[in-house]
Amino acid sequence: MSVFLLDAPTNLGLRPPEPDAVPGCYKAPGALRDHGLLERLGAVDAGVVVPPRYHGSWDGRTTRNLGAIADYSRRLAGRLSALLATEGFPLVLGGDCSILIGSLLAVAERSEPRPGLVFVDGHSDFRHPGNTDVLQAAAGEDLAMACGLADPGLGLDRPLVDPADVVVLGVRDDDEHLAEITDLGMHVETCGNILRDGVERCTARALEHLETRGVRDAWVHIDVDVLDPEVLPAVDSPAPGGLDQQHLVDLLATLCSVPVARGLEITVFDPDLDPTGEHAADLVDMLVAGLAGAGLGRGGKVSDVSDRFVAGRPH
Repeated sequence: MSVFLLDAPTNLGLRPPEPDAVPGCYKAPGALRDHGLLERLGAVDAGVVVPPRYHGSWDGRTTRNLGAIADYSRRLAGRLSALLATEGFPLVLGGDCSILIGSLLAVAERSEPRPGLVFVDGHSDFRHPGNTDVLQAAAGEDLAMACGLADPGLGLDRPLVDPADVVVLGVRDDDEHLAEITDLGMHVETCGNILRDGVERCTARALEHLETRGVRDAWVHIDVDVLDPEVLPAVDSPAPGGLDQQHLVDLLATLCSVPVARGLEITVFDPDLDPTGEHAADLVDMLVAGLAGAGLGRGGKVSDVSDRFVAGRPH
């Protein structure tokens, strides 16, 4: 199956890293391409969806850049919908986690009876008007937005996914919204679960949940802050106690190989925090190996990357 590589280089969903600066995640697609991702996957170049200008100003109440995010999400959905109509497998390179809205708009349009979501992230991203008085950045609200709990300014007329059709993997065990998302019916495998039980058992439980729910089409979201900062520090919000490289390779290989998986997005890698490019190179190795394990692309064998990374496991 062909992989279609689509760039979504938006930073609209992030707060400024410092005054008068913009987040560097918009550089991630270019950095990953610079390390040969397109060629190593043997992917079809699906181009780029250019985002609107980032504005760092904020009124202190509503989500930053919300109107621009709404516009960008619909344009991204249009491009992605055309790719989903093919027999290929889209890989969307973010950018920040707000690209989830555009991706799910596209998947929801084509899903029967309804879409599912595999949400691999170090954080639940579930801040919303019902649990906070102050909205901030969409990258901390994207899962809540997808479930219909967005700032009304986003303009969604319906939830994009039923919370019970969501599986969450890799969220830290002390996440502040863990109880809330569990109570809403999401199946959650925390980072602690994965470290204790392994990727195979945790993904089996998660995929069984989607099967029980009757989900036939699911989108795979991976925020690379699911990795431990010792492995990949070049992210917007690093949190200790994460996964290692081989965990991510195994998650990609498993989750992208199942029939319900319709595509994948990668978010929140920040090249501004990777001045030597070493972490971009490592991330490309992980993506190539994981997708090869899923039977996608033409990259190196999973064992090639396994042998390289196993000695450096932080756990």
